Amino acid sequence: MNDSFIAARIGRPHGLRGEVTVQVHTDDPDTRFVPGATFPTDPQDRGPLQLRSVRVHQGTYLLGFEGHPDRSAAEALRGTRLLVDDDEESESDGEDGWREEDLVGFRVELTDGRHVGEVSALHLRDVQDLLEVGTDRGTVLVPFVEELVPEVDEDRRLVVLDPPPGLLELGE
Repeated sequence: MNDSFIAARIGRPHGLRGEVTVQVHTDDPDTRFVPGATFPTDPQDRGPLQLRSVRVHQGTYLLGFEGHPDRSAAEALRGTRLLVDDDEESESDGEDGWREEDLVGFRVELTDGRHVGEVSALHLRDVQDLLEVGTDRGTVLVPFVEELVPEVDEDRRLVVLDPPPGLLELGE
């Protein structure tokens, strides 16, 4: 997936006509999700998928795909990632954005060098993205803002955290 990024992850089926909910991972869904658009997939054997229908219901994108006309066919797509080639990436995605596949597996340390854990996911949200960090004591969600995540070192595959007191305390 080095030459592509995740535009969305397919969730549960919606209704009986083959629509699925999606977790959007692009900041330009109105341009990307148009009927007729074709997406390579991860896992690769589930695609490519061609978009049949697009609508937004209560703030959630509902997509229908050619060849998946009913709920059971839609269920078979759950967990599939819709990919977009990097060369199709819009200017608005910018250099400041991080993609989940860029960060998963990065070591996470505090500013003083103490080991915290490893990045296990990136949750893209409208207001603020969340970095999911797996630690020895469980999973924590860290707002992915410069004040709390002052450094991301791609070469060293390292994320540095400067959390406020209590943010990383689990079950205490």
